[in-house]
Amino acid sequence: MPHLTGKRIINLSRRGKWIVIRFEKDIILLFHLGMTGQLTIVSSEQPALPHTHLIAELETRSRRPPGDGLQLRFRDIRRFGCIMLFPNESESNGFFKSSQLGPEPFGMKPSYWRTCLTRTRRCLKAVLLDQRILAGVGNIYSDEALFEARLHPNRTGCRVHSQEADRLRRAIMTVLNRAIKKRGSSIRDYVSGNGRQGEYQDEFRVYGRAGQPCPRCRRPIRRIRLAGRSTHYCPRCQRRS
Repeated sequence: MPHLTGKRIINLSRRGKWIVIRFEKDIILLFHLGMTGQLTIVSSEQPALPHTHLIAELETRSRRPPGDGLQLRFRDIRRFGCIMLFPNESESNGFFKSSQLGPEPFGMKPSYWRTCLTRTRRCLKAVLLDQRILAGVGNIYSDEALFEARLHPNRTGCRVHSQEADRLRRAIMTVLNRAIKKRGSSIRDYVSGNGRQGEYQDEFRVYGRAGQPCPRCRRPIRRIRLAGRSTHYCPRCQRRS
């Protein structure tokens, strides 16, 4: 197993819900935040919070006062997160292949998406949450994307025509771009790499707003359970037919 001492980080990326850190010599370190994971860079003088499971010393090119180094810390209260280390990109790619992750939302071909919907009798909410079909979309952004596309979350995939499928594909990217600009959504424990909370939760149209007025038509938002998850939608703007 490779060690990371003295290795330089050359790239940061994402695959589905995995954070991918690439080191020189193609060593790959993966983090999955699970439900409560936090991956932050902080001063080494800052006391470690409870449930901090990894502390890695970092060297930077910036001049910092003596004793005031930086640390990469992984904290996970409920321990649903995960850390994996691979000696090369081939093995990390093999892991992702075995996980059967689907394409990324921003690189998904329209024809692929239409075919996926045409061939399933599952509801749209279940399709969006299936990481084998589309990687990286979770409960919050599936609700928000379906509202953006004006599609009912319980609509059967095979009953969605091509124009609606394209509208939903674009809505997914629109919602994700909004969330990225706002540093994500901090519902419970999520923080960005510098420890700041996200701000997109302040702009939710439907998620977590059951009983509140729809931002379009003012009809109360409803909450149901689909695919084992709480699901929020507007009964007027997102008709099932």
